[in-house]
Amino acid sequence: MQDPSPKAPTPIAPSMDGRSYVLRFISGKYQGGEFPIATDRQIIVGRSSDLDMVLVEDMVSRKHAKIAMQGDQIWIEDLGSTNGTFVNGEKIKRSRLKEGDRVLIGTSILKVIAGDSVRDSADAKIELENVAHRARNSQQRTMSGSIEEVPLPDLMQLFGTSKKTGVLVIRTDDDVGRIHLKKGNIAFAIINDLDDVAPLKALYRMLTWQKGLFDLEPAEEREFPAEMNASVQEVLMDGMRQLDEFNRLREQLPDLHARVTVSQPLLPPLRDLKPAELDVLQLAHNYTVFETVLNKSLATDLETAEILLKLIKESYLRVE
Repeated sequence: MQDPSPKAPTPIAPSMDGRSYVLRFISGKYQGGEFPIATDRQIIVGRSSDLDMVLVEDMVSRKHAKIAMQGDQIWIEDLGSTNGTFVNGEKIKRSRLKEGDRVLIGTSILKVIAGDSVRDSADAKIELENVAHRARNSQQRTMSGSIEEVPLPDLMQLFGTSKKTGVLVIRTDDDVGRIHLKKGNIAFAIINDLDDVAPLKALYRMLTWQKGLFDLEPAEEREFPAEMNASVQEVLMDGMRQLDEFNRLREQLPDLHARVTVSQPLLPPLRDLKPAELDVLQLAHNYTVFETVLNKSLATDLETAEILLKLIKESYLRVE
């Protein structure tokens, strides 16, 4: 005879260090869902309906990955999946996870967070199905999220390593940026559809954005005026270096909307200037607004800012 009283869910046992962890979906069709990590209980992830964590999408294999907490350590192992498992942008076979790590499986990004889960694994499995159902009904994009949760450099690293194709659209309160990806490489980048700003410069500017929402949209069939075909890794390395150096100059620079004009009378000799410096001087003469000079310059924002500061210091330009 069966016991008619409902059984209480099995509590999620904390690890040896006394902390409990969950996997939170921060992007993809299951965004907002959570799955508990229980001590000495493995989680098999895949497309097959009889698994612990079921992710129904083409890029997920029937048995994709295994996640398990052993003592106070969390481990993830790829189970020979077709499209791979990624931790913080790196494709892995087996890797240890820690709090804050991001895991990419298919189009889902999961973040390891500390905290008690109110559900056991069976309830969490049902809730993920409900999350996906709500996403379908609301026509939510399959890969979207916040760049506060997944900073743009980390997001690009994930997409580059997993060889994504599509248009990464980032929307802030003031701007809309688009990064066109082809099999993980960067083909083109543009902000607010402004052709004045070179693709690489636009991409470097987007790396400074800290708030906004992202969507991975389908690829566009189009030809670009200056296709980049650059690897994410090389762009990020140089972009982050330039960003650090630009931030050191920021306090010395004029406001973006400040007027920068040629000094009258112009006393220092033009023959002492290099060609790149003459170009910036001419842009200041033609357009006068600092932001426009940055946009029109063929040099990077960092190089243009360094030249501008030199021209101001040596009295070729003045700020109004």
